[in-house]
Amino acid sequence: MSTFSPFELWIMAFVTLAIFSFLYRDNPVYRLVESIFAGLSAGYYFGLMWDTVLMQQVVYPIRTDGAWYLLIPTALGVLLFSRLTRSYSYLSRVPLAFVIGSTSGVFITSRLQGLVLPQIRTTFMPQNIPGGSTDPGMIVVLSAIVVIGVIATLIYFYFSHEHKGALGVTAKVGIWFIMISFGAHFGYTVMGRVSLLIGRVQFLVESWIGSFTS
Repeated sequence: MSTFSPFELWIMAFVTLAIFSFLYRDNPVYRLVESIFAGLSAGYYFGLMWDTVLMQQVVYPIRTDGAWYLLIPTALGVLLFSRLTRSYSYLSRVPLAFVIGSTSGVFITSRLQGLVLPQIRTTFMPQNIPGGSTDPGMIVVLSAIVVIGVIATLIYFYFSHEHKGALGVTAKVGIWFIMISFGAHFGYTVMGRVSLLIGRVQFLVESWIGSFTS
């Protein structure tokens, strides 16, 4: 049984049908709902940033703990808005340089420790076969495919030498692995969108239309 009030059900059904109306063509109803969604998202994130960042991490610490050093990152953040003016837009380079430099320093170490090295280690470990099979021959074949795929893909992105001979053949193998990976990701994305579509259709049929007979 739906936990929404009739008014909420009708609003949700109207918004859902308005989004689906884009399948016919672009129309004012779709643009109205799209604008409402963009406005609500902007308002929500502005309120979220105001409360969780500006108030909780700047204003309250300065008031209660006297953390005046927080005025330095606050001033850098304010300088980002100088890009809105043509005359003073050059001032935004200072906080941008600080953000890019600090982010690179933090992410290079964390990505190397948390992503690159574990992926290298996982690539050369025996792979698990879908379905839980423990056939040693299949494990060796699957592990060899993964190692060949990773090496061939990396060689495809090696542009210091022209892709000729063995290097060119390996790069072409890498292209096949890249295309297979893109296909798998595309299928996964489509499956996710279809799952969302099923959810909205299920809402219309069971909750909205079902409310007529309840």
